[in-house]
Amino acid sequence: MRYIGRANLTKRLTSLVGQVGRTRYRDGSVRLEHAGGTLSVTPPFGLGHEGEYERVVLGPLLEALAEDHTVAALLVRLGGYALGTFEGERLVASKVGSRFVKGRHRAGGSSANRFRRRREGQERELVEEAAAEAARVLTPWQGKVEWVALGGDRAATRRVLAARADLAWMQPLVLERFFAVPQPRRRTLDELPYQLYAAKVVEQQ
Repeated sequence: MRYIGRANLTKRLTSLVGQVGRTRYRDGSVRLEHAGGTLSVTPPFGLGHEGEYERVVLGPLLEALAEDHTVAALLVRLGGYALGTFEGERLVASKVGSRFVKGRHRAGGSSANRFRRRREGQERELVEEAAAEAARVLTPWQGKVEWVALGGDRAATRRVLAARADLAWMQPLVLERFFAVPQPRRRTLDELPYQLYAAKVVEQQ
């Protein structure tokens, strides 16, 4: 299983249109059986079409891959965050920030307790700042955002979403895929659209 960007995948699939084989659309995915093997594709934002065909039929899939969406992104790791709203692949609102969070301390005793309390305080400050910026930058897009992409560290993003009641609208819109991005930076946001619009592909020869 791998994720392939929509432009690359569309170019690859176009050559299969009309070939002898079988196509089955079901449960948000399409399974293609053709002379070269079997291919299952799941578009990132769903695929409503259902049906079975005795040839390679790709129209509904290609339409789903080509659709643009309004997506809010919340990327958080202990040490930094990047958040923004995308209209299609265009970043239209964003905020990036960083806060120092100490690494883990293995020594015991009172010094370890002080270290732990300091680290917990730094983590809390980061979460509160990221949540406040998410409310400021992303909430104005509530009602327009169709999907929410989370990435970075799972525990950190959960803490940010739980930190403020005015972020609750985001939770039902969260995509199934979690984006394991490196330390969040502006560049991370700029590169995210490729991953947002990449489809999950499973191949069997």
